[in-house]
Amino acid sequence: MPQHKITIAIDGFSSCGKSTLAKSLARELGYAYIDSGAMYRVVTLVALRNGWIHNRVPDKNKIINGLKNIYISFKFVQETEKNTTFLNNKNVEEQIRSLNVSNNVSPVSAIKEVRREMVQIQREMGANGGIVMDGRDIGTVVFPRAELKIFMTASQEIRAKRRYDELLGKGQKVTMEEVIKNISERDYIDQNRKESPLRKAEDAIVLDNSNLTIEGQLEWALQKAKEVIHTYEN
Repeated sequence: MPQHKITIAIDGFSSCGKSTLAKSLARELGYAYIDSGAMYRVVTLVALRNGWIHNRVPDKNKIINGLKNIYISFKFVQETEKNTTFLNNKNVEEQIRSLNVSNNVSPVSAIKEVRREMVQIQREMGANGGIVMDGRDIGTVVFPRAELKIFMTASQEIRAKRRYDELLGKGQKVTMEEVIKNISERDYIDQNRKESPLRKAEDAIVLDNSNLTIEGQLEWALQKAKEVIHTYEN
């Protein structure tokens, strides 16, 4: 009897390690991984390249009109052994992770038409289950009927340190103060935007990974996933 393939939605605050957990969990289960946050980062990157953002204020009309020329895809690159984001078939994984994109992605992702377009694409990608998707509104908006919903959180100080180390590791020159400011601003915007604000779904399981290792959180999530899959096979 083939294993029942579920949809796993992972939501939570920025720099909680959502993508790290989602990628590992997808690999362990043999599922597809979709980074919804990367999709909003791609739109932000395009907006920045075209001058559609001024002083962190996006030109909504130009961004909305530009959506028709944006094709986002995800591929596993053998050379790097990483899931990679592509814009119009060009690798933009490194560019979308810059602090400049991070500083502008929240106001762009708050645009109603942008969210609706991305949600539609995400639903099409995950129509047949067997996926792990992480973001801000996966369990509440994109897949409200997902069989397993995880809401991740961690202290702001720990999240800032993780993000700071990540950016330094990529050779980007940033200060801890800049990172803390970025995380604080993103938390506020994500929770207070009108369109699909960040919130925990009522049936989501909370994972506070402030004091968990990457291996520890994966073990926890894998156990939860296996428990849910088991209920559908009996």
